Amino acid sequence: MTPHPPPYGADPHGLVCGFLFTRDAPTRTITLAEAVDWLGTAGPGGFLWLHFNLAVASAEGWMRERLPLAPEFFGALRDGSRSTRIEDAADQLVAVVNDVAYEFSFDPSEIASLWLAVNPRLAVSARTHPLRSIDRLRQAVRDGTRFDSPVALLNHLLRDQGDVLVRIVRDATLQVDAVEDKLTTGQPQPMRVALGRLRRVLVRLQRLLAPEPGALFRLLRQPPPWIAAHDLDELRQSTEEFSLVLRDLAALQERIKLLQEEITALVGEQTNRSVFTLTVVTVLALPINIIAGLLGMNVGGIPLADNPHGFGLIALIVLSFTVVAGWLAFRRRE
Repeated sequence: MTPHPPPYGADPHGLVCGFLFTRDAPTRTITLAEAVDWLGTAGPGGFLWLHFNLAVASAEGWMRERLPLAPEFFGALRDGSRSTRIEDAADQLVAVVNDVAYEFSFDPSEIASLWLAVNPRLAVSARTHPLRSIDRLRQAVRDGTRFDSPVALLNHLLRDQGDVLVRIVRDATLQVDAVEDKLTTGQPQPMRVALGRLRRVLVRLQRLLAPEPGALFRLLRQPPPWIAAHDLDELRQSTEEFSLVLRDLAALQERIKLLQEEITALVGEQTNRSVFTLTVVTVLALPINIIAGLLGMNVGGIPLADNPHGFGLIALIVLSFTVVAGWLAFRRRE
């Protein structure tokens, strides 16, 4: 029977999970000590998958001392570039895969990197935060999914990441549809904020998740000799499907851009309407303010001061000037 995995995060060297894949036996969990012993023997065919949590301080040092990994893998851990890529490093595959946090809520800070090193007998993955695609892959292995090679495991991870990205694009599309439905309510400011935040997340997703074409082209043109032809074809197919999803992501960004321009035009129209209303009120109040100011001066010679109908005459004059000013203002608007 397959032994139960250790409690999450219980390993002192940061091992999240470890699996041994063999052709003649079911997949089973494995500890770090068992993994080192298995790698030290030239046993039957198969490979290991070890997944580490880099938040544990001793994880990277233990991998350097105990695992046969290329120096490029540890260089990628310290590299500032987080763009998605798969490279050939001394007949090992070193991959940087950007994924989203397990509870992704369209926040740019929830996009993190996953580092992988793949050789004929070992697949090592390492991350700092829990990520959705790698957890799906781990659950698939526990549910009985079998892999013939480490590259097949990598291809499955890329497909899972593509599925996660498809759901993100679908959820983002639903949000954009809701904004379009509310565009006629006349409240553009909250929608501008939501669209701006959503567009920033999608731009960062596209920038980080788009594979580097140069590295991928070199890998597909001159792959390591131990990669089987069918695994290479699946890797090429996975990257092509990933490119289609990124194309949909770019189309959604263009749609958001058009919505932002429409909302900007709506805001400008509302601003112009408010400025015009303020101008009309100012023009209509101008005659009465001028006449009231003149008649309120404490000087001699105030007209109609002794006339019993003086107030009515002044009111009529003010009304006449106000009507003329209003007519001029609305005529200019038309």
